[in-house]
Amino acid sequence: MGKAKKQTSSSNAIAQNRKARFDYHLEEFFEAGLALEGWEVKSLRAGKANLTESYILLKDGEAFLFGARFEPLPTASTHFVPDPQRSRKLLLHRKELAKVFSGVQKQGFTCVPVNLHWKRGLVKLDIALAKGKQKHDKRATERERDWNRQKQRILRQN
Repeated sequence: MGKAKKQTSSSNAIAQNRKARFDYHLEEFFEAGLALEGWEVKSLRAGKANLTESYILLKDGEAFLFGARFEPLPTASTHFVPDPQRSRKLLLHRKELAKVFSGVQKQGFTCVPVNLHWKRGLVKLDIALAKGKQKHDKRATERERDWNRQKQRILRQN
């Protein structure tokens, strides 16, 4: 299995993919770097990123992030037109790429982006090998979330 990951603090988080946690059972996590352009880093510092509709495509021994939307700042891109949804290469070690490829090909997992965050001044993306949830699994997740909310309300009242 992958390394045990510590949860990143909210100050380091840029964007979360909450839909991935709802739609999938997340099994194994990997931390990947991103090949970014300068204007993208500026927009990430401003917090203008969205991972909701993004997915990871594996081809030719490389991994790419598709569908992630990084909104350009009006001041950062004056001399060319940036593409907010361009594909971005993921930077992973060869062994990690091999694990991801084998999980997707042999074991039927899906590779989904989970969290975009800062780590020592660099942008990192947490990706996970995941299995799709059935409808009854999603209902159980909603029930658990509602129960946790009710517990918090009860504890606040006391």
